[in-house]
Amino acid sequence: MEVGNEYLRVVIERFDSLRNLGVKTIHQLSEEDIHWNYNDDSNSIAIIVKHLSGNMVSRWTDFLTTDGEKPSRKRDEEFLDDITSKNELLKLWDAGWDALFTALKSLNEQDLIRRITIRGESHLVLEAIERQMAHYAYHIGQMVYIGKQLKGDDWQSLSIPKGKSEEYLKHMQEKHKEEADD
Repeated sequence: MEVGNEYLRVVIERFDSLRNLGVKTIHQLSEEDIHWNYNDDSNSIAIIVKHLSGNMVSRWTDFLTTDGEKPSRKRDEEFLDDITSKNELLKLWDAGWDALFTALKSLNEQDLIRRITIRGESHLVLEAIERQMAHYAYHIGQMVYIGKQLKGDDWQSLSIPKGKSEEYLKHMQEKHKEEADD
């Protein structure tokens, strides 16, 4: 097994898992919910998605050959809540993730130790991937938290529901035992 290629496989799975958390959150919310914010200093889900998409398109387009902070990026505009619909929001969401997955799937093991720049700062590709993983997880966690607060008792859990840990553990152990027996 080549460690670098295995790392890339795992990272793509992890990013896809984060993407799915965000999608499942957005789908539980109304058109109005995506614009809710606690106060003027807080971001709505619409703003978080705009920011993530802007970041992803900038960071992952021409990933190996140009600075990750593209001159065309208008970061401050990402924090204006001008999304008109969930459909528009999801298109923006998909554009960002498409840029990320296209870049990651084009990488090979040797690329992980290449140097790239973000805002003029040099990073190993491996470092840049980890930097973005932490950044996206942070914001998607915010989205999930906002969604849970807005939906209350109507929230559909995205992980193991409270009070269901033992049941889930048993299910997973049985599932993996059956897989091992096959």
